[in-house]
Amino acid sequence: MRILLAVDGSDCSNRAVQLVSTFQLPPDSSIRVVAVYRPYTDALSLSWASMGGDASTNGETEEEAETRILREAVARAEADLQQPGVRVEGFLLRGRPASAIVDEARAAGSDLVVVGSRGHGRIATMLLGSTASEVVDHAPCPVLVARRGRLDPVVFADDASSSARHAEQVLTDWPLFSGLPVTVITVAEVAVPVAAGFTPGLYDQVLESYSRSADEAREEVRAEADNEAHRLSDAGHPATPVPLEGDPATEIVRYARDRQVATIVMGTRGHTGLARLILGSTARNVLLHADCSVLVVREHGIP
Repeated sequence: MRILLAVDGSDCSNRAVQLVSTFQLPPDSSIRVVAVYRPYTDALSLSWASMGGDASTNGETEEEAETRILREAVARAEADLQQPGVRVEGFLLRGRPASAIVDEARAAGSDLVVVGSRGHGRIATMLLGSTASEVVDHAPCPVLVARRGRLDPVVFADDASSSARHAEQVLTDWPLFSGLPVTVITVAEVAVPVAAGFTPGLYDQVLESYSRSADEAREEVRAEADNEAHRLSDAGHPATPVPLEGDPATEIVRYARDRQVATIVMGTRGHTGLARLILGSTARNVLLHADCSVLVVREHGIP
């Protein structure tokens, strides 16, 4: 298995290193540890050097100080990740962080990219994006955004789509999930229609039709959760079905927080650009609001 781990010396990236160190990897696996130095300034994030401030108190230039910090982060990660049968290599890249990570993952034929989450906050993330969410959008393989130092307990958010089947394949095929129990969550989107605007008598008909549709939706998600739990159990994962109802992202995040879940696994069709920003997606909203690690498997992102 080929893993690309991006670090930057922050607490978030240290947590990602800790998480990767727990992986049970097959022989001949490799971990490429990369840090990215960006040699130019963001228009929205001016450096101290550009403001006329001193970059360092020990005579280093800003570039020297930053590259030293990144090299030290790579070296620490290399030392922490050593295990028999696994090749660990460290590299310092230059360029735009998200683009450099995606390009490196593509060139190395990575099976998984692991990044930390800085948690810039809802508004900043929605308007400006973040390295983590941009890597999720464009990486050629699944991306694990690390917020916990372990993988289990694991929740699989299943919506019966082809994307979910790709995520199921990751759970059953990848050795790092081998034998771990999994909770399968499915969510029925049901909402009572508002009475305003209906003529007398018509609302009762609408409500009766809604009740039938809602019952059908509940039965569908219950059956899907049961079927998926059986498939995972047959593949060696003790699985528990949990059908919920409401807004999918909200219910997935709430369940994970209440049960202290460590990792959410989910598929996505990978909406990108303006459509994703305006419309959003369950995967993006879970990635934005969950306080645990999230493994996002895009439909075309399985090597």
